[in-house]
Amino acid sequence: MRFLGTSERLMEQWAATVWDRVLPARPTHGEALTTLLRQCDDNTLIVGRQRVVAPNAFVIELLPPIHRRIAASPLPVAPAVADHVRRHAAEQGYTFAGPVTVDLCPAPDDATDRFRVRSRIAPAEGR
Repeated sequence: MRFLGTSERLMEQWAATVWDRVLPARPTHGEALTTLLRQCDDNTLIVGRQRVVAPNAFVIELLPPIHRRIAASPLPVAPAVADHVRRHAAEQGYTFAGPVTVDLCPAPDDATDRFRVRSRIAPAEGR
């Protein structure tokens, strides 16, 4: 049995190497964006056979120094993150109950994590 386990591992390594060379490299995302996309996947709601609704309202709490640095940046971070969420949802076949919003806010002073992501499904205004 040990032989089969070893040969299976070798085949997996060989297949992974071949696929890495054949397929183009996917862009890697930062840790916060990866966590946000995972929140999107983990908190989906199946409402029908062909409809899966994903969270569309996200709050990213950042440590105060990091939040100040991002707020001072001339680059619009929140809209870029919202675009990533929309793209990810399109790839997965998710729909949204309303527009995608991402709010960046400072975490409480006693926070020990670098960031925290909260998400919810928020209906569109006027519904």
